[in-house]
Amino acid sequence: MGDDYLQLFVDETTLYNRIVLANLLPFKWWDPLPHVLQTWLRNYIAGTLLYLVSGLLWCFYVYYLKRNVYVPKDDIPARKAMLLQIFVAMKAMPWYVGLPTVSEYMIENGWTKCFARISDIGWFAYLVYLVIYLVLVEFGIYWMHRELHDIKFLYKHLHATHHIYNKQNTLSPFAGLAFHPLDGILQAVPHVIALFIVPTHFTTHLGLLFLEAIWTTNIHDCIHGKLWPWMGAGYHTIHHTTYRHNYGHYTIWMDWMLGTLCEPADDDWGKTK
Repeated sequence: MGDDYLQLFVDETTLYNRIVLANLLPFKWWDPLPHVLQTWLRNYIAGTLLYLVSGLLWCFYVYYLKRNVYVPKDDIPARKAMLLQIFVAMKAMPWYVGLPTVSEYMIENGWTKCFARISDIGWFAYLVYLVIYLVLVEFGIYWMHRELHDIKFLYKHLHATHHIYNKQNTLSPFAGLAFHPLDGILQAVPHVIALFIVPTHFTTHLGLLFLEAIWTTNIHDCIHGKLWPWMGAGYHTIHHTTYRHNYGHYTIWMDWMLGTLCEPADDDWGKTK
């Protein structure tokens, strides 16, 4: 890629930095910072707001507006449990957002196969590449997640932090990002690896990375949405109680193909409330 084309990525990230930082912080606090630090700060603020706002709204809807509709009163997580999950997630957040910051840096320097405009390749090619990207991400996250269980050292020192939430009355939307920092990063790394394999639209890549905060909120609310083939909370609740099923991310396909799928109908934890 030529310098002029790479400048398109820099211009886009600069725009995002200004949209977030200029509206939330005094100009003198962030403008002198190098571009990469501005990007990290923008990702930190945006990631934190997305996590807290989506979690609060979802808890308000499920536990207050729809109290006893989706989750019985006795299964609503204690406030102490949710505050602990927020504490764990917020300790990890500065590290989490290092991943999109690094991916943006690599994209700006032309190290990946990212493209800046859908018009560069056309809508048909964009959709084909997007499907391939999502398949690679699904494959990568499945195996990363499974190995975090199968390799005892990784489970003990990384993934066990997340699996202390193993009952319906301890799982909440806030558990979605309550990981050891390295664990959370490892499970998102397939998003970045895919950039070196398949041409990927830059804005779509960033959107999908930050969609993780909303998706993980959804799959930790213990409500089985029955939307086949999506790996909804019904499936993921089973994962938190059996430890050996439903490692997939967006869909159940990898678990189905590799024999690790456990249907919510077969497990009392996953039934619709």
